[in-house]
Amino acid sequence: MIRTEEMLLNVGPQHPSTHGVFRLVLKIDGEIITEATPVIGYLHRGTEKLAEDLQYTQIIPYTDRMDYLSAMTNNYVLCHAVETMMEIELPERAEYLRVLVMELGRVASHLVWWGTYLLDIGAVSPFLYAFREREMIINLLNELSGARLTFNYMRIGGVKWDAPDGWVEKVEEFIPYMREQLKGYHDLVSGNEIFLNRVKGIGIYSKEEALQYSLSGANLRCTGVKWDLRVDEPYSIYNRFHFDIPVREKGDAFARYECRLEEIEESLKIIEQAVEQMPRQGDIMAKVPKIIKPPKGEAFVRIESPRGEIGCYIASEGKKEPYRLKFRRPSFYNLQILPKLLKGENIANLITILGAIDIVLGEVDG
Repeated sequence: MIRTEEMLLNVGPQHPSTHGVFRLVLKIDGEIITEATPVIGYLHRGTEKLAEDLQYTQIIPYTDRMDYLSAMTNNYVLCHAVETMMEIELPERAEYLRVLVMELGRVASHLVWWGTYLLDIGAVSPFLYAFREREMIINLLNELSGARLTFNYMRIGGVKWDAPDGWVEKVEEFIPYMREQLKGYHDLVSGNEIFLNRVKGIGIYSKEEALQYSLSGANLRCTGVKWDLRVDEPYSIYNRFHFDIPVREKGDAFARYECRLEEIEESLKIIEQAVEQMPRQGDIMAKVPKIIKPPKGEAFVRIESPRGEIGCYIASEGKKEPYRLKFRRPSFYNLQILPKLLKGENIANLITILGAIDIVLGEVDG
């Protein structure tokens, strides 16, 4: 008779597959996980509290550092909340530039996820290809904003700088190239027998469970819920573009994989249409006061980030600093289902399940 003994095992906070300083305390019986307790807070910087002593424009750089793989989207949600309170109407060109950088950021974010996820479960080559393509996007965003990760490009009322000469043409050239590489990704990985054995049927949850845990993004759409704020509650100028919402039914790690790769294709569609429609000249900033003071009141806006629904709540007393600022961070909510998914699982599937959620710890810890 085999006798096993329960053991306590720490995964992280410094572990190559936790994608940040994330600690997971496991109780294991043999190779089966009986309990999983996420421990967060190692990266906490108190962004929301710090914001109470900052002017609105000074808060923008703090948003870059929450989900540092999606800085443009974070920039946008804060600016959008303030613009909503102040009823600021943006110039056309500024709106198109915002959409271009947000969708390029979405593609870059999904490339990081794809490359690192495959690296986590044992494939090295995909990581190299993903970062090759991501580097091209980073170069484009660097040329536009002057940064490579924390872009800090958006401003309340528009964007910091206009696109330099030839930039839009470079974006246009990138689209067919990326589509071709995406086909190569599928040829290399999506039908690979070893990969499919690692991810199919792993980390399954139902549509009802996804809704109960307030999951969003690919973590929700992989269960058959067709919900994307760019379509269902359009913001900016997303209602001008035609694109699909990738959905799967099985709710496993492979379904989340498929949704994210398809989202890259849909983002390329949006970028293509934005390049075609964008006015070649025009203002990039609305007329806004030098010191931003939203009227007394409250506002909450939400948008679709690469990891799901990111929201921004502002309570204003009519001063140049917010009375209260709160972000609804998708990685934080998506992570909540992890203990349920890991209970009863073999420890060999731990990283496969965690990686498929696609968390960024800067956003979890705020």
